[in-house]
Order: sequence, then structure tokens, then C-alpha cells
Amino acid sequence: MSETLQISETHRDALQEVANVAMGQAGDKLARLLNTFVVLPIPHIDIMHPQDIAMALHSIDTNESVSGVCQGFIGGGISGEAMLLFNDTCFSDLAKLMNYESAPDAQAEGELLMDTTNVLFGACLKGIAEQIDMEFSFGSPMVLGQHQSISSLFDTDKARWDSALVIEISYVIEGYNVNCDLLIIITEDSLGVLFNKLDYLLA
Repeated sequence: MSETLQISETHRDALQEVANVAMGQAGDKLARLLNTFVVLPIPHIDIMHPQDIAMALHSIDTNESVSGVCQGFIGGGISGEAMLLFNDTCFSDLAKLMNYESAPDAQAEGELLMDTTNVLFGACLKGIAEQIDMEFSFGSPMVLGQHQSISSLFDTDKARWDSALVIEISYVIEGYNVNCDLLIIITEDSLGVLFNKLDYLLA
């Protein structure tokens, strides 16, 4: 954890409430898409370095391979990126939930990844933006990699940030072997604006 970058318990609690509402909206959209129940845990919020990310992923076994997508966002002085990581054992169950008639090939897996990403990123980031009275613009989603180890998806030497505020949300589909981790990474130079917005909510 950065010695200079910190988050107070008041701001953490406020951001947790904001994240709870946003993840609930995203979970509801995902549940409707898959026609099943989505388990929503408490979001985890912390200041992290890039090398801390793999250690922070609570729902994914770090010994298994994963697939990931990321998408940048910016607006009103806040910027960052959202990242979605899937345990690779998810794809066959995801395909069943999406009514695929056969086991997904590499192209179908990419489609499943993007479909789920679009739902979760759009709803979650929109939910956060609405609560703090902002509007985000989004970059194009980019596949980080498929069927790789978590550590290989994160080249810490190429990270565009040294420390950042990270909101981790783990989604689990009840009754299926489907879990994914959504990370919302907010850059260090955005935190002044974010904390001011949270102070306004707390006032």
C-alpha cells in the first residue's frame, strides 16, 4: 500500500455504499440476461499497487487459468479502467445459461466474455457515475488474454499507474460454476475529485 495515498474510513464506507448500489444494478441486469440468481458479496475497497492485484482476487483460484477484458473510462476529472476476470472453468456453464447448443469454441468464448463484460461494466460504472452526479465516457473494450495465469495477464512493468484505488466486486452465479471478479481501478490523480463528491453525498 502506498505510504502517501490513503483512504479514510469515512470515504471507504461511503464508497462501499455507492459500490453496493452499482453492483446491485449490474447484478440484476446479469441475472436477467442469464435468467438465474446472482450472489452479491460485499465489495472490497483498498489502495493497491499493480503487483497487489493478483493477490486481491478473492473468488478466483490463482492456480487456474483465467480470461480477462479491460475498458478505460473518463469523465469530470475521474479516470481509470474497469477489468473483468473469469475463471476459465466458467465458460461451459456460461454457454448453457446463454442457451448455446454446443460447447463454446474460442470465438464463442470471446463472445460470452464480451456479452458479460458489456452488461457488468455498463451497469456498474453507470450506477457509480449517477450517484456522484457525473457522466463517464468509455474506451473500447480490450481482451487482456484468454486461458492464461492471473500473473501473466498483469505485466506490472507496463502498468500505467503506481498506486490506485481499487474496488473489487466478485460475482457468483448460484448453482453454476461461474464466478468472475470485476475490478474498478481509479487513478491516484482522480481521488481528490472522487473524495469531494463523496463528501457532498455525506453532507
